[in-house]
Amino acid sequence: MKQSEMLLPTLRENPADAEIKSHQLLVRAGFIRKVASGIYSFLPAGTKVLRKVEAIVREEMENAGALEMNMTALQPSEHWKETGRWNTFGPELMRLNDRHNREFALGATHEEEVTAIIRDEVKSYKQLPLTVYQIQSKFRDEKRPRFGLLRGREFLMKDAYSFHSSNESLDQAYERIFQAYTNIFTRLGLNFRAVIADSGAMGGKDTHEFMVLSEVGEDTIAYSDKSSYAANIEMAPVVDTYEASTDQPKEREKVATPNCKTMAEAANALGHSISEGMKAIMFKIDDEKLVMVLTRGDHEVNDVKLKNLYDASLIDLASEEEVKAAIGAGFGSLGPVGVSETVEIVADHAVKGLANATCGANEDGFHYTNVTPGKDFEVTHYADLRFIQEGDLSPDGEGMIQFAKGIEVGHVFKLGQFYAEKMGANFLDENGKNQTLIMGCYGIGVSRTLASIVEQYHDDSGITWPKQVAPYQVHLLALNVKKDEQKELAERLYTTLKDEGVEVLYDDRKERAGVKFADSDLIGIPLRITVGKRADEGIVESKVRSSGVQSEVHENELVDHIKELLKEL
Repeated sequence: MKQSEMLLPTLRENPADAEIKSHQLLVRAGFIRKVASGIYSFLPAGTKVLRKVEAIVREEMENAGALEMNMTALQPSEHWKETGRWNTFGPELMRLNDRHNREFALGATHEEEVTAIIRDEVKSYKQLPLTVYQIQSKFRDEKRPRFGLLRGREFLMKDAYSFHSSNESLDQAYERIFQAYTNIFTRLGLNFRAVIADSGAMGGKDTHEFMVLSEVGEDTIAYSDKSSYAANIEMAPVVDTYEASTDQPKEREKVATPNCKTMAEAANALGHSISEGMKAIMFKIDDEKLVMVLTRGDHEVNDVKLKNLYDASLIDLASEEEVKAAIGAGFGSLGPVGVSETVEIVADHAVKGLANATCGANEDGFHYTNVTPGKDFEVTHYADLRFIQEGDLSPDGEGMIQFAKGIEVGHVFKLGQFYAEKMGANFLDENGKNQTLIMGCYGIGVSRTLASIVEQYHDDSGITWPKQVAPYQVHLLALNVKKDEQKELAERLYTTLKDEGVEVLYDDRKERAGVKFADSDLIGIPLRITVGKRADEGIVESKVRSSGVQSEVHENELVDHIKELLKEL
């Protein structure tokens, strides 16, 4: 492709709203353009990269036995209402009405739609197992779109769904897709980890996220420094190694602590370490039940673990008004002593080992000292309810926990029978009996993956695309097209490279050499071939974008030289 005929508008300055490198560079290099907040169009070069990412995804999904299909983006509300997610999915679901006032949603995900299709078309165990997938735009009304393609309101996703007659069959499909994802992200050249995760609003129990390691990631990965263990921080269990205090319980005392709203402030005022305090936070379970959760003062409540403990659909912090109505005090003064029986008390394992601890006195401006579980209050249930911390023992018993930031690019779920039961998706088994289908779900954020590649492949001058997804393999520059010898050699090389099957972008523009070099570095094509002062000798300069390694090559040796370099990249 000749660059003079290419829609590749480069910019010298970063967009004002671009906070991270992938957003900045994809806009500046002419790969994407913003249409509205969280909504981007892919220009020709960006589309070429996107299609190459898609090709790798398709190849590995089909190797795993998945069949491609294409479902509608516009979904009737009836299917969402069958599963109850029309009300529970939240404001991220983009809803609209047609001219007949029928309710629709723009597809945020396709569990309901694919289940409806399979419910109508699959009737027998003989048609199972079955795995289908699509690559399609998804729509979610993010409250705060940010980071360009990493958190948008419209994005490209590969979503797959598997259907089974047994859990053993689901396990086998899960392993196949897990391996396919490992292959995909490895082939894309990404530094990633597969981590244990929470399924969230998608349902299901067993699930893993594929996380690209990056400091701009919005998720925290807890991983062992000695083993392959890795989990999303929300899901990493804490090993219960707490030893009970040997201190003799003392008499409880109420102490005035004016203006102490946090554990740190209370600990400082009372002259003890924050780990000697008990933190109490009130949650509302499924909009009904009030639960007080206790942790040690230096620990934080993990709301995902709390949700799983109660097998709840929804948990949220109780409002200060609700807390005052139930306890009689506001935030910062809550504690478990003397709490009404209408409020259930659950505690993290670390709490049961405390003695003579500090906690809120359920009276604004006061705390209790010398509070001991079992003596001063009773706990309904002890469980692992806190976030894991760096330095904790790894859950697999090997090494200690460290943290890293990650960008979620893939997620695999064992959904079980949630959607099939809600929507009546059944099949006849070998004995002619009606059984409920078992499902798996597997997603890759394709456009998010593209941005993640840029986060890992760039330098101060621009993008450094890995060859497997680069829009072109070679960037051919004619530094001065007004000079016949340069233009003629460049045109000759352009034709030769195309004939040899090399993807080449030919910069034939009437621009200064400095502009061409800067644009080439910004765009990030793996190899640059420069036709310059020695064109009359048939000699050009080659440069590897990622390493900066340069060499002079005669035109007769150039094709072999390029093919050899591409093999090494």
